[in-house]
Amino acid sequence: MRDSRKNAIVILGFSTIFALLILFNSTTAVAEDSSTPSVEQIVHRSNKAAYYQGEDGKARVAMSIFDKQGNERNREFTILRKDMDSEESNKLKNQKYYVYFTKPSDVRKMVFMVWKHIAQDENDDRWLYLPGMDLVKRIAATDKRTNFVGSHFFYEDVSGRNPNLDEHELVNTTDNYYVLKNVPKNKDMVEFSHYKMWIHKDTYIPVKTVYFDKNRQKYREYQVMNVEDVQGYKTVTKSRMKNLNTGGYTILNYKEVEYDVGIPEDIFTERYLSRPPIKYLR
Repeated sequence: MRDSRKNAIVILGFSTIFALLILFNSTTAVAEDSSTPSVEQIVHRSNKAAYYQGEDGKARVAMSIFDKQGNERNREFTILRKDMDSEESNKLKNQKYYVYFTKPSDVRKMVFMVWKHIAQDENDDRWLYLPGMDLVKRIAATDKRTNFVGSHFFYEDVSGRNPNLDEHELVNTTDNYYVLKNVPKNKDMVEFSHYKMWIHKDTYIPVKTVYFDKNRQKYREYQVMNVEDVQGYKTVTKSRMKNLNTGGYTILNYKEVEYDVGIPEDIFTERYLSRPPIKYLR
């Protein structure tokens, strides 16, 4: 009887030690996992890095459009951006964009304007001014995922897709990237089934995005080609969008990038579509 009690105590002792080891390892794993930001934090920070540097911004952009044969067409424009005030400092702000085309002659003085709304149930407002006809055209919400002035970028790409329109999942973590899978909440409003993003861990810049069609085949790919430090902000200065089905692609080169310019809000109104604010476009 004494030996059996002794053995039971020994077994109990090993069981206790084993349980403590499991608890310790579990606690350690949780501690390691807790160092990884949540999906919501990654999405928020990546949007901040991609679209919210400074309180406003300005850049000259050279657009080069290539077809599958290598034929090239070019566009040049200036883009102005302003963030709106928000009562919640930790939330992404509404934004306004003004894109003014200078070259070539067939698009000169054309203007694309966006009022970007972050609320989930509110569509962005988009206008296109066509100087040849002196016509202001509203761009419908259903047209936001069509080609932007004949390029491989879409209208929605210019100001960025509202993160509230998608469900986000962290599917992989590498040494350098967080990999997110993003699925649209309203599948009838878009042409893709989902898209994946590779977000740089240090800068939170989305350096690569791959879109999958309704058959879950890759058909569109965005790639960052160069990043520079501008006024203390890590800034994408060269990027490419490629149509994987046709082989055509578009490259954007950003020049003379400035932040915190002091752009007034009244520029982003229909009044200035036909009367460009030259002072801020120089």
